[in-house]
Amino acid sequence: MDYKDIITIKSDVRGGKPCIRGMRITVYDILDYLASGMTEEEILNDFPELNKNDIRASLAFAADRERKFTRIPA
Repeated sequence: MDYKDIITIKSDVRGGKPCIRGMRITVYDILDYLASGMTEEEILNDFPELNKNDIRASLAFAADRERKFTRIPA
């Protein structure tokens, strides 16, 4: 998934943390909710401004960041 149109990083929103579409909901928030056991549906019910693509984009962003972070130099 191409998350670049969904995940935004702005210095004046949540201190420059990666957020969903310029809102104050961070990728970390989404990941934390999922890690605590919340389902996609529960997250979407609690935050109606989000959609399934926002959650998927958060996961794709985190996976991409992890992939870049764990790359071992040749």
